[in-house]
Amino acid sequence: MAQHPSNLIRIMPAKGTGRLRRLISGIRSPSMPLIPEPKGRHMAIALTIAGSDSGGGAGIQADLKTFSALGVYGASVLTAITAQNTRTVAAVEPVSPAMIRAQIDAVFDDLDIRAVKIGMLGTAEAIAAVADGLAGHEVPVVLDPVMVAKSGDRLIDLSAIAALRERLLPRATVLTPNLPEAARLLDRMVAQDATESVAQGQALRAPGPEWVLMKGGHADGPVCTDLLVGSEVRSFSAPRIATRNTHGTGCSLSSAIAAGLAQGMEVPQAVERAHGWLHRAIVAADGLNVGRGHGPVHHFHEWWQA
Repeated sequence: MAQHPSNLIRIMPAKGTGRLRRLISGIRSPSMPLIPEPKGRHMAIALTIAGSDSGGGAGIQADLKTFSALGVYGASVLTAITAQNTRTVAAVEPVSPAMIRAQIDAVFDDLDIRAVKIGMLGTAEAIAAVADGLAGHEVPVVLDPVMVAKSGDRLIDLSAIAALRERLLPRATVLTPNLPEAARLLDRMVAQDATESVAQGQALRAPGPEWVLMKGGHADGPVCTDLLVGSEVRSFSAPRIATRNTHGTGCSLSSAIAAGLAQGMEVPQAVERAHGWLHRAIVAADGLNVGRGHGPVHHFHEWWQA
């Protein structure tokens, strides 16, 4: 008589995880980044607080893919539901502040959250709900001040920008604005060179962020440079890739940084790994061929080829 699959499962050794890890390590791609061992007995868990992208390339969907690709368990709090694809954002429906707060409370009540990534918060009320929900939880926070989608559609009320400055910048461990977002937060012109970028990064640290990553994706030139501004300034550069498939790059970068912090990395180390990982995800993006507009990056480029 053939054995039921459940019987086959029962006869597997109970103490084989170390050997299994060694076997997996033996077949992993040489280019695969090292995934640090979780601290303690529990797996590293990161929380994303962001909007949903029905096209799957940005927002909550991109964050959870990033966490998984980098060996982190992902939890989520939805702040808005968008009807969008690679070409446009057709509709946005905010989640109620009460529901945002209820999700945050439920997650922290049970899960050992090691880091938080905050993305799309479309209204001042949503920002207040997140700020209140995180009060008392001493975890590193990566704040991506999402304002405009890759399609050009605005994702935040203009009245909410002041609330973002007042309620969440003081809570951020790392702030990750692109150049137009940094300018909007400071009510200044967009930085035109590295000197101005560093100056704006230092100005954004004043409300509280320990580090500000000034992302250079919107700048011109053959090289894309991100500047990590803190007690010191670090530069991360990579060749600019000629592709339109960059939907969700900001979401993916900030969640990759949060994944590193959840795994116990220091901020510069987490940013360095995230920068290199995202560059490789963009290089591999054209192989996915998703949609007819700005397609997503390949989050799992080191696990499977498109």
